[in-house]
Amino acid sequence: MKIVVLAGGTSTEREISIVSGTGICKALRERGHQAILVDVYCGNDTLDPATAFEGEYDVDAAAAYMRSFDDKIREMQASGKEFFGPKVLELCKAADVVFLGLHGKNGEDGKVQAAFDLLGIIYTGSGYLGSAIAMDKSLSKKLFLESGVPTPAGAILKKGEPTKELWEYGLSLPCVVKASCGGSSVGVYIVNTQEEYETALAEAFTYDDVVVLEQYIKGREFSVGVVDGVAYPIIEIAPIHGFYDYKNKYQAGSTIETCPAELSETDTAKMQEYAVRAFHALQLENYARMDFMMNEDHSMYCLEANTLPGMTPTSLLPQEAAVLGMNFGELCEKLIEVSLRVRRQ
Repeated sequence: MKIVVLAGGTSTEREISIVSGTGICKALRERGHQAILVDVYCGNDTLDPATAFEGEYDVDAAAAYMRSFDDKIREMQASGKEFFGPKVLELCKAADVVFLGLHGKNGEDGKVQAAFDLLGIIYTGSGYLGSAIAMDKSLSKKLFLESGVPTPAGAILKKGEPTKELWEYGLSLPCVVKASCGGSSVGVYIVNTQEEYETALAEAFTYDDVVVLEQYIKGREFSVGVVDGVAYPIIEIAPIHGFYDYKNKYQAGSTIETCPAELSETDTAKMQEYAVRAFHALQLENYARMDFMMNEDHSMYCLEANTLPGMTPTSLLPQEAAVLGMNFGELCEKLIEVSLRVRRQ
């Protein structure tokens, strides 16, 4: 199968996307597919769509080519460069499927998905609507509540509007401040003092014009993959220091991850049920990953959905799949399989 693994892009998660894309591309080539790694924003004008999938291919060299643009991205954006890079759309049209290894803004938020729908390009993951809804943490929270999925109490703040005292939002310290449309815990802060709260608000607004204030849940953290409408084994994430932020997500040895999580059968079934319910509430398709907190009295809270979960060596969904006896390459093929079935209907 001819596959474009689309990664890179312009978000704060560009590097993680390149790591994910590199791993996916290598795994698919090891399983006999004609997979190539392409940067959605920078493209590669040396590739001919008619021959790009043929012959030997150096995935690491492709990743290095992508990284050669890292210091130029902001300058390219300032110059008014269009989003899709040279040959990107031509290569994607020539492929049997595009495996989306993108993360964050302009990749996981439905914009690329909408463009591909218009162009008839088949891709992995959720469609444009579910992707856009899930990327917006404030909208996700509303839909969770309407669908009976427990989620922390919170409030929505918009840039430029006057802010109130925490108690006026029904919240108190400690609390969580997070940019509404961020990913990989970028723009997320746990604050314990008024000074930290004010600083976190200012910083969160540099990432997005909408910020979510949220009740802080002290307890255990979990994640549940949902693939083809079925919940995968639950994984527990226990950071050695702090919370599950960007560093702890991607630096090996920063967290203790246990899969399947040590939970009772009742709690396991309940969390998996909530994960599937959240998946449908956000109108997601094919696969996603739901993040949860559980406090000392076993109350569960769904924090958010990840529509293009990380596929790095330390990522959670591959660990969940491994418990089911599925190796990384088999998981990649599974995600393609379920996406093709939906997109070809």
